[in-house]
Amino acid sequence: MGQLVIISVIFSVLITILLVPLTRKIPKSELTSKQQGMLAIAVFTLSFISTFFMVYVSKIDLQWTIFLYVLPAVALGGAIFSVGLEQKLKSVIVFFSIVAVVYFLSAPLFNADDKYNSAEMVEDVEIKPFDETKKPASVPPQFVENKMKKAFGQVPNTSFYELGNLQIQQVNGEYVYIAPVEFSGFFKWFNGKTTPGYFTMSATDSSENPKFIEHEMTYVPSAYLNKNLERHMRLSYPTLIFYGEPQLEVDDEGKPYYIRSYGEFISARNGFDVKGIVMVDAITGDMEKIALPDVPAFIDGAISPETVSLQNSYYGNYVHGFWNSVFGKKDVKLPSDEGTEANVSPIFSEEGVMYYFTDFTSPKEGVDSMLGYSLTNARTGEATYYTGNLKESYMDSQGALDIIEKKFIEKEWQGEMPILYNFYGEASWLSAVLDSNGFLQNYFIVSAANPEISAYAATPNEALKLYKAALSRSGSTVDGSSNAEEATKTGQVSRVYKERVGDFTLVTFLLTTGENFVVSTEAVPLAIYIETGDTVKIVYYATGEQFLPVKTMMIDDLPGQ
Repeated sequence: MGQLVIISVIFSVLITILLVPLTRKIPKSELTSKQQGMLAIAVFTLSFISTFFMVYVSKIDLQWTIFLYVLPAVALGGAIFSVGLEQKLKSVIVFFSIVAVVYFLSAPLFNADDKYNSAEMVEDVEIKPFDETKKPASVPPQFVENKMKKAFGQVPNTSFYELGNLQIQQVNGEYVYIAPVEFSGFFKWFNGKTTPGYFTMSATDSSENPKFIEHEMTYVPSAYLNKNLERHMRLSYPTLIFYGEPQLEVDDEGKPYYIRSYGEFISARNGFDVKGIVMVDAITGDMEKIALPDVPAFIDGAISPETVSLQNSYYGNYVHGFWNSVFGKKDVKLPSDEGTEANVSPIFSEEGVMYYFTDFTSPKEGVDSMLGYSLTNARTGEATYYTGNLKESYMDSQGALDIIEKKFIEKEWQGEMPILYNFYGEASWLSAVLDSNGFLQNYFIVSAANPEISAYAATPNEALKLYKAALSRSGSTVDGSSNAEEATKTGQVSRVYKERVGDFTLVTFLLTTGENFVVSTEAVPLAIYIETGDTVKIVYYATGEQFLPVKTMMIDDLPGQ
């Protein structure tokens, strides 16, 4: 708070100098020394209180550039209340300050190139294929939020609190959603003082129930006065430029911290370029300003999703400057708004690194063709723009959601959190499907280039198996990403299990050799007839999974093969 007091004093001194006639001469009169001193004290006091109160309430930054917005009015007042040379000097200040304000307000017209350069991405064609032996973090946040609200009875003094914003991250090698418990109003904060903890739930297993972790927190976004998290940050760092909402991150021991991205204006109080984070201990309030290269390893989302969304907008809109983004729109590509956090969706790579995913579409209305997609590293801000196979036309995320809506039109189910993956060498949309109550029903995969190829199942990996079969059936080339080679096997069936999944049957069988296999009747229709004791000849993918996917199969003594 000391820095805020010093800056408020400096601002108040400048305002006092501009408003109070230094020569004591005013129109048609002259101030006595006592009157001038009293006026100066009154102006200084009022200015100091106003500046401090403005920052305390609005939490706005006190960069020196903010002073330019009040300078014209203050200098004009000083010019009116002075005479002679002093009046002329203050009039000159009025003129140049108005020019400065016009410059600031018009900044978006001339700094578009700088914005584009700050957000420029490395270009590539396609992301590497997804390893089908891995499990994607695909549980949608809306479903997680519903489950957490239903588990809210675990919270002590439940009526005092409400669920905060979800944040996905990696904790102890597991992908989980974290949601803080927040105060539900001023009087609840006044009586409660601290929140009791946070919820956590798997981001990969939809069957897992939320767990409430007891960990008292004092400095939270829903607290008031000096315990309010954003105010606590601002009082310690009055000149920092923050962008995006504070996010909760927990370390591997479960200790909660709040972080918020800070950076610099591109120019003239316009635009934003991220430089680091401010990290706050949610219990003690201890705070640290950390540059991006030095961010602790347990923090996955150092760069706020709002910042990435802004950078995507710069990259998509300002490729040829500001005016082209308004009129000609040559090469302009618009980032989609289908993301789960500030129009972007956080996902994890196979190495456990968090990225923000966004697809870009055409500015032309009624077109659902995707122009490309981006992945932005959530720790470093480094971004790659993928053009996709230029010989094919890819469907954008909205097009994928439209297909899901039509597929389940009678049930009124909707898709959520569409993410583009490279499944078996095919650009494919993976989306969770929720019912009207927000409960997870299945996972839907559809080819971005061939929307007629799709599959759905209760889990992402089951859907992947069916999708592989659908690709094979359609004649598409199926390239496994786990370096799985095709292998052959002849053996006798020991056990069989058949399960209806969508429009087809998933057949799982065990050979007497102890190996498990799975095949869909979409890929091998006659697999429906397999029985215990049959001898089968199969071609399968040696993926190393417990249930190995079958490509083709022959059943001995079965006619019609």
